[in-house]
Amino acid sequence: MHPVIIKYVRTVDRMNRGIGRFAMYLIFAMMGILLYSSIAKTFFVPPLWTLETAQFLMVAYYLLGGAYSLQMGEHVRMDLLYGGWTDRTRAFVDSFTVLLLIFYLVILFYGGLSSTSYALEYGERSHSAWRPYMAPIKIIMTIGVFMMLLQAIASMIRSIAKLRGEDLS
Repeated sequence: MHPVIIKYVRTVDRMNRGIGRFAMYLIFAMMGILLYSSIAKTFFVPPLWTLETAQFLMVAYYLLGGAYSLQMGEHVRMDLLYGGWTDRTRAFVDSFTVLLLIFYLVILFYGGLSSTSYALEYGERSHSAWRPYMAPIKIIMTIGVFMMLLQAIASMIRSIAKLRGEDLS
């Protein structure tokens, strides 16, 4: 493989590893907010912001961690047939199915850009009583989808390299 392609794969892997490890800790922030919400509802006046903030953190956790999950091979996969295949057959199937994922992620990214620009342009707010601005979470969502798209391309390159008998580790 060309050195630029190898550098791309390694750079994307490094970025998504860092972002994914950061995203792992968002679950603790979400749990803390939900614990505070439970205590506040029991003993004090329930705050308006806790449930929606926890939902936003869950979205960030899920979408920012998606690329890391793809990189580690931890996505849900039907292992009924896949587990018995040779490495070469797996690489061939992976290189084909990742094309479908890339197609899906391109459409999702386009929609995310459109939705984010709308939220920024019109100052879109949530319809809840708290009414937070939607642009920050939409920006995070779009970044998460973009990073997953970059990781899917890197995964496809890795599968093609494996088919050619090369190792990009």
